[in-house]
Amino acid sequence: MSKILDANKKMEQAVVGGYKAVEKTVARGYKKIEDKFVDTFLKKDGETIEEAKARLQKEQKMREQEQQKYSKRVEDIQAEIKEKLSK
Repeated sequence: MSKILDANKKMEQAVVGGYKAVEKTVARGYKKIEDKFVDTFLKKDGETIEEAKARLQKEQKMREQEQQKYSKRVEDIQAEIKEKLSK
């Protein structure tokens, strides 16, 4: 039975190794495409790709914070409406 376990272990290592190789290749390819997109369409004059990505992340966080403020207002309005309707 030990031969079967050894064979299974070898197959497992081959499959996992293959998966990890594909995963790394896909991740590298995505990174190259992302960098090229940022460089071509989103980078401002004098900015590096990394600086542009950092700026974009900061802008996204600001948009999310604004959205949260708006969402809170909607929740407050809904609460007020429910309170008025219950009277």
